[in-house]
Amino acid sequence: MGIIDIASVTKSKAFCHWLGITPGDNLDFELLGHGEYNLNYIFFHPKTESKMVLRVPMGSQMHLDNQVRYEYDALKILEPSHVTPKAFFIDDAKTAMPYGFLVMEFLPGRALIYESDMPQAAVCLAEIHNLDVPDGHHLISPINPLGAILDECHFMFKQFFDSDIASSEIKDHISALLTYGDMIVKCSCSSAVRCLVNTELNSGNFLVNDIGRTYLVDWEKPIYGSPGQDLGHFLAPTTTLWKTDTILSKDEIMNFITIYCEASSLYNNSSLLWETVSPYLKMNCLRGITWCAMAWVEYQSPERILKDDFTFNKIKEYIAPEFLEKIRREYLSE
Repeated sequence: MGIIDIASVTKSKAFCHWLGITPGDNLDFELLGHGEYNLNYIFFHPKTESKMVLRVPMGSQMHLDNQVRYEYDALKILEPSHVTPKAFFIDDAKTAMPYGFLVMEFLPGRALIYESDMPQAAVCLAEIHNLDVPDGHHLISPINPLGAILDECHFMFKQFFDSDIASSEIKDHISALLTYGDMIVKCSCSSAVRCLVNTELNSGNFLVNDIGRTYLVDWEKPIYGSPGQDLGHFLAPTTTLWKTDTILSKDEIMNFITIYCEASSLYNNSSLLWETVSPYLKMNCLRGITWCAMAWVEYQSPERILKDDFTFNKIKEYIAPEFLEKIRREYLSE
């Protein structure tokens, strides 16, 4: 059945009751894809024949005890945007499966293409950021979102720095880059604008379909933070190069910012927004590099369940001295 025994989800009495089947009945699951910490399967609802996605978080990058509940509750907040999948069911009891799981809407579409789909992505993100987030929400809300990213960078890099098998040359390179992070935090003004942000805006997490709709589907690490964090991550070269060969020009970036502002209820001045986005773009370069350093160590362990050759090659590319120097020279030294 794939990497895990996905058929074991039918041991969940609540899941079977929701579907209208008997526990242990057979359901056909097809692996849709996986990230570094989650598995996604397609199946058809036995009564309505609707196509659905069953999502299994295999770990928590946010170090949460109940990752699946965190994602499910975020999707419920996001539902009024109409650009994210509806969440239908959750089992976080972890009796049928040790990780818990949720069921959400299947949305059709292809991965975002930077050369043609930037306007749609700008509007999609604005619609998400425009949402009212209810009082008493469950979302992690860092006091200083920019500083929190730097703290995350140091935490991830420590796993590489402490590794006996990691290159000392690369350790020195990344250590030097992280000093720029301290300067970015010190020199940046904290924005009071807060909204629900995704924090993981790779091109593969967007779905663009042939009827003009654009969706954002991966909600593993949402927080209540600055919209600049999402925009900076989306525009950073460490993001655009992850699945493509694209690095956005300054003109392309500013055109995206302008379109976002036209659809935003939070910002209407592209110059002011860029002042917020720019430090996040730089910080997300550091985040991408230190995540790859941490992931390189994890990939050496036989205990890691989810591994992907394409991803591992990208990881090695991002922590190569030549790439690290390019990021320092072209983004951090500005």
